Amino acid sequence: MQNVTGRRIGQLRKAKDPRMTQAELAHALQLQGVNIDRAGIAKIEGGYRQVSDVELVVIAQALGVPPTELLESTDL
Repeated sequence: MQNVTGRRIGQLRKAKDPRMTQAELAHALQLQGVNIDRAGIAKIEGGYRQVSDVELVVIAQALGVPPTELLESTDL
């Protein structure tokens, strides 16, 4: 089974209106005390870095979605 979290984060970030950049997402996380930079967001979205449960919750908040939405695969 493939990790879907990173791909979903990228999909939801790009779907925001106006579109949210990786740098903007990283900045929003840093304001909440989660130290992930733009390169870290790129690694997460590319599947090279996993996220902790705390990071998942804060990323979901920054994207304006419930945390469970980050776990839903769109490739079913």
